[in-house]
This record gives sequence, C-alpha cells and structure tokens, in this order.
Amino acid sequence: MTDEKALQSLLNAVANGSLSTDAAFSQLKDLAYESVDEFAKIDHHRSLRTGFPEVIWGQDKTPEQIARIMEVMRLKNQVVMATRITQEVFVALQPKVRGLRYYDMARICAIAPAQLKVRYSGTIGILSAGTADLPVAEEAAITAELSGFQVQRLWDVGVAGIHRLLSNRHVIESASVLIVVAGMEGALPSVVAGLADSPVIAVPTSIGYGASFGGLAPLLTMLNSCAAGIGVVNIDNGFGAAVLAGQILRSAEKLRMS
Repeated sequence: MTDEKALQSLLNAVANGSLSTDAAFSQLKDLAYESVDEFAKIDHHRSLRTGFPEVIWGQDKTPEQIARIMEVMRLKNQVVMATRITQEVFVALQPKVRGLRYYDMARICAIAPAQLKVRYSGTIGILSAGTADLPVAEEAAITAELSGFQVQRLWDVGVAGIHRLLSNRHVIESASVLIVVAGMEGALPSVVAGLADSPVIAVPTSIGYGASFGGLAPLLTMLNSCAAGIGVVNIDNGFGAAVLAGQILRSAEKLRMS
C-alpha cells in the first residue's frame, strides 16, 4: 500500500463492496510506519508523501539490523536501498538477504529488478571533477537510477584540464538537471553553471589537501559561486543531490500535466 495506484485500487474495492473494511484495515494498518523489533520504525508512507521510499543509512548500523530492515521493507517496496555499505558489510548481508545487489563504487546495496526501468522524463547529467570524486558521484548516479531516472555520466572533467569539459559540452546541453561533484577548491560547478541552461546541484567532496578541511573549502567555494542557478548540498552527499534532482524533474512533470 505504498503505491498510489494500489491505494486507489484498495479504496475502489471497498467502495464497490468487493473488499470488506476489516480486510482493508489489515492492509492499511502499517501504512504510517512499522516497527522493526526495538531499533527501527519503517516509514512506509514516505513514498506516497514525497515520491521516494525511505532509504536505509547503512553506516553505523550492524549487518543484522540492515538485513532485518530490508526484509521488512521488501514486502512493500519493489526497490529497497541502503547507502554507505562497505564490501565487508555486503559480504555479511549476502546470506541474510536474498537477491541483494552491490554497487561497490557507490557503496550502495539494493534489492531491485535486474533491469531498472526509467519512469520519469528528463535526464540527470552527473559530472565529477576528478576520479577521486567518483564514490560520491556514483552514489548520486545509482540513487537516481534506482529511483527511476535516466542518468548520463561524465567523469574527470575538472578545471585543471578545462578542455576535457569543453569538449563534452553536449552532456551539459542535453541534461534537464545537472549534479556536479568536486573536491579540492570546488570550482567546477561555477564553470558548469556558466554554460548550462538547467539547474545545477553542487556536491562538495572531502577530497583535497589539508587546507581543504575535509570538504569545507569546496563547500564555501560553491556557496559563494558568482554563477547563478546553483544549489549546494552537504559534503559528500551524493544521495541528497540525486533526490533533489529527482524532485526537480518530478515537479516539472507535474507542471506539464497540469
């Protein structure tokens, strides 16, 4: 009952008398949230409210906790996703969770169909300044793909070799929304925003020398950008950037349909 069409079908069944109110109540009783032992409360209603199901933050949870949460969520969601999963944690999860897939660069594991379907129009273009930024960039890319969006990747096009970016302007021009991931001084989003006619979501990473202060330097650069049309998420937050990009595209789709 976390899908809008399924909920509408349930209400129609009650209205036409083919389903009793007791049976409907049984299906709806965990709609708000469902407790998992004493350590988690699963927000099944989130996808109806926001369009995106709850995602498990894997870091600092035990493999047993993650597995238990995933098994509960898979009963009501076609895709169940956990972020910040190390290889060691994935190995521990495999015998506990059937059909689990692992995206090692993105540090994401998921229960998902073998062939992911694109459910929304528009393209999310994701650019990384350097190869070291790829874990965060891939976190954004995999999150977007698991959420039903089309993604186009462009890696290692930082400002130290600006010709690499300029020779791939077609990626910028074809994107409906752009996610730009950069560490060091974090200048790439400003350059991209000066070339793009679509929103730019800037993601600072913790990659850099000491004066980068674990990503604070690129964060401040992005917040102080002279280019218009940039929004900034937190350091290393590829997941949050993907969800924001998805919300932008879903809002545009709602406006087209209104």
